[in-house]
Amino acid sequence: MEMIAAGDFRKGVTIELDGQVYTIVDFQHVKPGKGAAFVRTKIKNIVTGNVLERTFNPTERVPRAHIETKEMQYLYNDGNLYYFMDTETYEQIPLNRDQVEDAMKYIKENMIVTIKFYKGVPFTVEPPNFVELKVIDTEPGVRGDTVTGGSKPATLETGAVIQVPLFVNTGDVIRIDTRNDEYIERV
Repeated sequence: MEMIAAGDFRKGVTIELDGQVYTIVDFQHVKPGKGAAFVRTKIKNIVTGNVLERTFNPTERVPRAHIETKEMQYLYNDGNLYYFMDTETYEQIPLNRDQVEDAMKYIKENMIVTIKFYKGVPFTVEPPNFVELKVIDTEPGVRGDTVTGGSKPATLETGAVIQVPLFVNTGDVIRIDTRNDEYIERV
């Protein structure tokens, strides 16, 4: 089994601890004036979603969890289940709302997404880094607003609400960076 030293932790690395798998959400190398250095981490249980804070000695080694990723196509949702299809095998997998909730604000039918698996069990869905979605509702821009003017909330076709520049109108298609919920440009 591949081991990783706590000093080499990075965001997104997956590790095994006490029989559970965690992904590193945040980490910080701390060198106090007195005493030994340590690594302060926030780790998220990939199954339960619980986030823990934990400190490690930088030389402490933990097993790295091998995570598989697969590109899959979002088909549709049927109540609480969201169906995704493997575009190579055409096999469909249903995921429940808890597993997909955060990602769905940027995913529409037929979009290709990344699904992560641990030991064959899917645990997270990631939308593409950039998506193009239609604005279905926003306050009209005011004449004289400039590109540098401020921002206003806009509701997208998936139901997500993000801040957009004042010149964006209902009906516009915009590109969004899903990693930080930011408007990039009008398409």
